[in-house]
Amino acid sequence: MILTVTLNAAIDKRYVVENYEVGEVNRVKECAYVAGGKGLNVSKTATIAGAEVLATGFVGGHAGEYIIEAVEKQGVATDFVRVKGESRSCINIFDTVNRTQTEFLEPGVVVSEEEQRAFYLKFDALLPKCDVVAMSGSVPKGIGTDCYPKLVEMAKRAGKKVIVDTSGALLTEAVKAKPHMVKPNIDEIRLLTGKKISDRAELIDAGIALQHRGIERVVISLGADGSLMFVEEGVYQAIVPKIDAVNTVGCGDCMTAGFAVGFERNMKPEEALRFASAASAASAMCEETGYFERADMEALYDRIEIRRL
Repeated sequence: MILTVTLNAAIDKRYVVENYEVGEVNRVKECAYVAGGKGLNVSKTATIAGAEVLATGFVGGHAGEYIIEAVEKQGVATDFVRVKGESRSCINIFDTVNRTQTEFLEPGVVVSEEEQRAFYLKFDALLPKCDVVAMSGSVPKGIGTDCYPKLVEMAKRAGKKVIVDTSGALLTEAVKAKPHMVKPNIDEIRLLTGKKISDRAELIDAGIALQHRGIERVVISLGADGSLMFVEEGVYQAIVPKIDAVNTVGCGDCMTAGFAVGFERNMKPEEALRFASAASAASAMCEETGYFERADMEALYDRIEIRRL
């Protein structure tokens, strides 16, 4: 089983507009609401990929109840800590004329120390049920940057594989606890290594250096150019075929889900990279965030090229 952690769950709202204009009234042509937050995107897509998933984290109010109901309808088991206040909403505006996406992300509720203690106890109790833990996204107000390192250490003591996908100070601190996998982008790898990184060679050197700090697997997204994976066996690049991308929001979460499934199924690193890349590319072909058609993923799988650099 895969245990996902979403500390800052949300309702993701996608508005489709024509020729979005700042400061003007914009009429929405279509809208869709789904349970969101990076960890829940991982939950939903890992389930589509065939994994059994248990989602935990914080939810609050009527919005929180909607999130739980929506996720469970998609086959994900849940065990959240309920907090005071309302879970946040995040808005993605897709402009069909200019082909742009604009996001508005609410900060979320304030979580008390008592609620945090309740979560640590719940997390510890859930660990025996899982093989892999995937922690993703931001944290609500009231939670410090030491949260992910604590969770990583708890999971590692329980003998579980741990993936962390976050950013900024949260990522910097999480790396110190040496999770089994991190998935920084180029800006985040610059932050972690303190290097400018102006070309591919410098990026590869930085990825190798980060992997040598005790992290089993480092994956760096290159956008349309695929991704780089750094493991003990070497450096690999996944090259994805050209696709008609509809919604790229959440593609990284689908990649995280793919790697979580790979850990659970004991895939070799190259196989896991191919699997995760196919899931991510399939996600870009769907309008709904944190979703893909399994048939699309399977069709893309053999078209993903894996090169050892």
